[in-house]
Amino acid sequence: MQRLLAALLVITFILFCLGCGDVFVGGAIQPGASSINGFVSVLQISVVNGRTVTFVTFLANGASSTLGFCGDQRRRFPMNHNVRTEFHPGNPCNDIVTIVIL
Repeated sequence: MQRLLAALLVITFILFCLGCGDVFVGGAIQPGASSINGFVSVLQISVVNGRTVTFVTFLANGASSTLGFCGDQRRRFPMNHNVRTEFHPGNPCNDIVTIVIL
């Protein structure tokens, strides 16, 4: 019964968020994923060890963090928007699980 209620709540939340118009869900949240959120302030594309990597700088609480994501992900990170990203850490880049524009 609790699993059914939890699943119903998750589905309701997803439908509610999708109704907002500015939400992009690029996958499913999986165990072991890391996350970061903040305003996107810098986007840079580069090649690291033969792989295309998109470097994204997030600003949050007066601090900045830059992470590299596999592939050309520039269109998924709108500048000056608050974004929450779930990802699997990797080398030389992180694999995106989900991106939500807040």
